[in-house]
Amino acid sequence: MAPPALPGRDPSAGPRVVDLVQQVTQLRAQVEQLQAKNAQLERAVTSHAVVDQAIGVLVRMAEVGPQDGFTVLREISQHTNTKLSSIAEQIIKHAQGAALPETVLAELRAALSRRR
Repeated sequence: MAPPALPGRDPSAGPRVVDLVQQVTQLRAQVEQLQAKNAQLERAVTSHAVVDQAIGVLVRMAEVGPQDGFTVLREISQHTNTKLSSIAEQIIKHAQGAALPETVLAELRAALSRRR
């Protein structure tokens, strides 16, 4: 149902300012949602790349297959209640010479021994 025409205003003259403001508000909300989704996707891609690199470290250094490498990361993550991407970052840093926290090192050893 069309809104009532204002006195002296031609109803065929186009959209009203109120309607345009409402459209702009809706479009702004959609843009904000898209920006949030984009940021979430960027974080996921970055996290995925870090996990892939850590799997590569385990494949090379621990001589396990890629699937086992992922399983090792997942088990360490679960047993230490730490995000998978954080464990992956620690494994990569360890390959570069940094020390692993004792709990992570113990879980890494345990997970690798279960794979062998």
